Amino acid sequence: MKLTIVIVNYNVKYYVEQCLYSLRPALDNMDAEVYVVDNHSADGSIEYLRTRFDQWEHPKVHFIESSHNLGFARANNLAIRQAQSDYILLLNPDTFVAENTIRTCVDFMDQHPDCGGVGVCMSRYDGAPAKESRRGLPTPMTAFYKLSGLCDRFPNSRRFGHYHMSYLPWDKPAEIEVVSGAYFMLRKQTVDKVGPLDEDFFMYGEDIDLSFRILKGGYHNWYLPVRIYHYKGESTHKSSFRYVHVFYNAMLIFFRKHYGHMSILLSIPIKGAIYGRALLAVVNMQLGLLKKSLGFLGKRSKTTPVYIFLVAANNEEQSRRFAKRRGLEAQFYIADAATYPKGHHDHGLNMKPIPENQIGYIVYDVTAYTYGQILECFAISPSPNTLIATYLPEQDMLITAEDVMT
Repeated sequence: MKLTIVIVNYNVKYYVEQCLYSLRPALDNMDAEVYVVDNHSADGSIEYLRTRFDQWEHPKVHFIESSHNLGFARANNLAIRQAQSDYILLLNPDTFVAENTIRTCVDFMDQHPDCGGVGVCMSRYDGAPAKESRRGLPTPMTAFYKLSGLCDRFPNSRRFGHYHMSYLPWDKPAEIEVVSGAYFMLRKQTVDKVGPLDEDFFMYGEDIDLSFRILKGGYHNWYLPVRIYHYKGESTHKSSFRYVHVFYNAMLIFFRKHYGHMSILLSIPIKGAIYGRALLAVVNMQLGLLKKSLGFLGKRSKTTPVYIFLVAANNEEQSRRFAKRRGLEAQFYIADAATYPKGHHDHGLNMKPIPENQIGYIVYDVTAYTYGQILECFAISPSPNTLIATYLPEQDMLITAEDVMT
């Protein structure tokens, strides 16, 4: 077996469904399998996904059902321990991949036996590269620069900007230190040597810890300029107190594990910064709840989002009925990759411009454009008010970073 892909699901069955559909062409002619580990979802995920993917022969999809929420690390490890392949790919459920992404990563690792982990260019909601695609180790000083805001203030500095390694080019392979757990390709031999994910981390931080152990094991981690789209945490609620606790606790676990030997004079400022940021997050959350309860919700947008459908001719009527049923402000264009290869950037479409004060979702019919072509279209000229959306005609389903409409 060449590759085992592990996807951990928690109440995001529709995102997993799309992720699996994107994997099929990406794994063409590759000896690969997929494990979907369900963390005791309450949305009927296993029944829903089994009905659709149990019969797939390639890739074969295996399901593991947990009786309770194990967290990210433990759930991944259930499948990692069963893998008998050369490589393992940890893939978030709220992603989709371009057709060349996985093959490029496997070929690179075949050619670089000292490569232990590989990450890729993760696209944001507007198609721009996500800075989390490449990261440096959060050494005490790097963590201090990040927590103090110097990292964001001086992103191109090799010293202050090291956390996101933002001085590196996006279009060239580069050695990095930390690979994101949203897409983390691993050499099985490396995992056998340094160990799987540390189960002390419930969620967040386990990818940093594993990346560090890979480097300590004598391997290298790499970034490759091939794309995936990451909806960025649809299975978590980043405005919740639980998120604050889990996220900042993970930072403390990592610091104690790898830098617990530091002198107290150096460790106190780092711990203080972590606790300070956590406290600030809680205070801001409380202020937000207070404003909401008092009716101070800030300025509301006077415009509703517009959904711009680029659909194959045979799906136009269905997509129009869908938009009408959901009450969407929508525009429709008959388009496919053959006639309009640049998608919403193609001047031949004569698309109406999206006003600067309005959000526009460009809804790509996945039968008219491949997932890789959709990412390429958005990469041409990202705009903060022009966002990625997909329409799956067979399921009559529209997916954005904020919502799934069926």
